[in-house]
Amino acid sequence: MNDANQTVPLASTVTPARRPRWRRFLRENTLHAVMLPLAALWLSPLIWILVTSLKTNVEVFDLTAGFLPASPKFSNYPSTLSVAPFGTYLINSVIVTSSILAGQLITITLAAYAFARLNFPGKNLLFTLFLLQVMFPIYAIFLTNFITLREIGLVNTIPAMIVPFVASGYGTFMLRQSFRQVPQELSDAARLDGCGHLSILWHVYLPLVKPTLIAFSIISIVTHWNDYMWPLLVTNSEEIRTLPIGLGLLAKADSGADWPRLMAGTTIVVSPLLLLFLIFQRRFIDSFMHTGVK
Repeated sequence: MNDANQTVPLASTVTPARRPRWRRFLRENTLHAVMLPLAALWLSPLIWILVTSLKTNVEVFDLTAGFLPASPKFSNYPSTLSVAPFGTYLINSVIVTSSILAGQLITITLAAYAFARLNFPGKNLLFTLFLLQVMFPIYAIFLTNFITLREIGLVNTIPAMIVPFVASGYGTFMLRQSFRQVPQELSDAARLDGCGHLSILWHVYLPLVKPTLIAFSIISIVTHWNDYMWPLLVTNSEEIRTLPIGLGLLAKADSGADWPRLMAGTTIVVSPLLLLFLIFQRRFIDSFMHTGVK
């Protein structure tokens, strides 16, 4: 038989030598070995808060008491709720945070679309003014905002905690950059079909920038849910105050901080955010990893 007719095995079909098992094990588990300590470090404050909320005042300052309470004192939670109307504070926090988010999503969407796709006189100047809002610290405009609200009679009301934040320069910039990544051909095709600006915005742009909207929503919710200074400045009655102010009532300087109840109140305040994250954690992570349009 002629050697030319013999079949030569392809190089791609040759099975490579298997790597040692310990190498494969290290390669597959190195990431977990790095992330587990970081996760434990991130969880340690939350665990400390939860454990402290179940202790007595004596156990908190007794170095020989150990880390865990001898007998969990779950009564700290009902007693914490009795110190201040936390139910009212919770409702107010939900109203304020959701109202601010709804107003911001409307304003930043319209403003970002105008800056990204429309041409009008003074466009660059107005956008620069929007960016200046990001550069100034929020505390620098507290006085002017307070005077304005006092002149129009909104001090000590729920709208006083909402109105100054319904526009966001950071959100406008963030969404404008995402709008600019949307191909112009999509909006041109929609315009040929008879769509106006609002229809193009609703049917073309917003579906493509959902990750950016979700990422901004997360930032807005966390920021205004935890806001303490502004609600304290513009309110003076318990009926309209929010959860962070309730925590301040548990740490009065004249009577000393009741640490177990203070930690119980902290657990109550952060629990909605933690629950929200646990429910939507995959969506949260995807929104930050894929912010913008590919």
